Amino acid sequence: MSDVTPVNHDRPARARIKGLVTRAASWRPRRHEHAPPTADTGARPTGPDEDGAATGRQEAAPLRPEQSVLWRMRTTVRDEPGTLAALCTALAHRRVDILSLQTHPLADGTVDEFLLRAPQEATAAELTRAIARAGGCDTWIERADTHDLVDAPTRILGLATRTALDAAELPLALRQLLGRCTIRSLPAKAAGAAPVEGGFDDTELRLRTPEGGLITVERPYLPFTPTEFARARALVELDTRLGPRVPRGQDVLTLPEGNEITVRRADPSDVAAAKEMHERCSQRTLSMRYHGPVGDADRYLNHLLSPRFGRTLAAQTASGRIAALGHLLWDGDETEIALLVEDGWQRRGVGSELLGRLVAMAVEAGCESVYAVTQASNTGMVAAMRGLGLPLDYQIEEGTLVITARLDATPVASRLPYEQDAQA
Repeated sequence: MSDVTPVNHDRPARARIKGLVTRAASWRPRRHEHAPPTADTGARPTGPDEDGAATGRQEAAPLRPEQSVLWRMRTTVRDEPGTLAALCTALAHRRVDILSLQTHPLADGTVDEFLLRAPQEATAAELTRAIARAGGCDTWIERADTHDLVDAPTRILGLATRTALDAAELPLALRQLLGRCTIRSLPAKAAGAAPVEGGFDDTELRLRTPEGGLITVERPYLPFTPTEFARARALVELDTRLGPRVPRGQDVLTLPEGNEITVRRADPSDVAAAKEMHERCSQRTLSMRYHGPVGDADRYLNHLLSPRFGRTLAAQTASGRIAALGHLLWDGDETEIALLVEDGWQRRGVGSELLGRLVAMAVEAGCESVYAVTQASNTGMVAAMRGLGLPLDYQIEEGTLVITARLDATPVASRLPYEQDAQA
């Protein structure tokens, strides 16, 4: 739900404007600061053991799951024999169980990444201090959950499979591979000055796309490693070799009034039909969707229908004309939802049907929330969002309304048409 000017991708993440913003100056704004790490990553004293951990402590009974919490920890050590053993000993003294370990070689050291099960009373600061005394530096730690128990090779293979099935999965796969991060896609023209081979600098990755564009990944709270860059580049190379692809299943629905309509995934091959639908829409309908006059539709429909920037569903009539479009747009570390329904098909349940399916997609993609930007007078969109039955937050300024639906509160059943087709 935005105007059509591409976003300024060069601005730093921490300089984004907080709160509600209008869409007059950017493609899809960043309305919130990127969430900082939840755990303490501050100073790491090197003095005496403040927690009273003594070497040679008698081995304690193993922790039961209900007595423990999971942590993800990453620390840098010298690439010397015995450094890993020192870390393991320091954790063992605090009854911390190491569930998994990955190593990321650096030019002048090694980054060790742990999944830990620790006693409930152990704090992030205490664990960080223990690691610092054992020789670790630049330590980062945050709470984990049971999803992190899947080993890295299995998780990466799963992400590769999802990417192979659907080109729109690439940004989501990168986000799940690299953790909390902001992902932006630049078209080929905007990315012309970027390095041809991509690369990474500390907290930013740059990955070339098949059509010559650029994907940038920012993670200000944790520097990237060469291993992570190699994994991300491998996913992009897989996507490049497979070429454009969108699941082709469809679902035929009967509306309350008896008309049948087909819901399917849309892609750039639908640009001509989508433009024809725009030409049939009234100026009021287009203004509700785009918050102002609509010029050359070709300029932005190629963007909206590209799987690089999200997923699009089309509602198609029995005659083959597109009557409505619904978009799920990857907006950095947020997800925007947008609808456009042709005048003659409004108030007939088409928009609500598309909206429910888009929310189901967002849930399956692991999104915590979706937001819609519209005019305060757009009662149809407001009613459709309320019809989801999800907790909603409203922000309004100068007639522009932002409605955010929280997806972690109520599960939404899968309504993807191509899944039903695959199971038939």
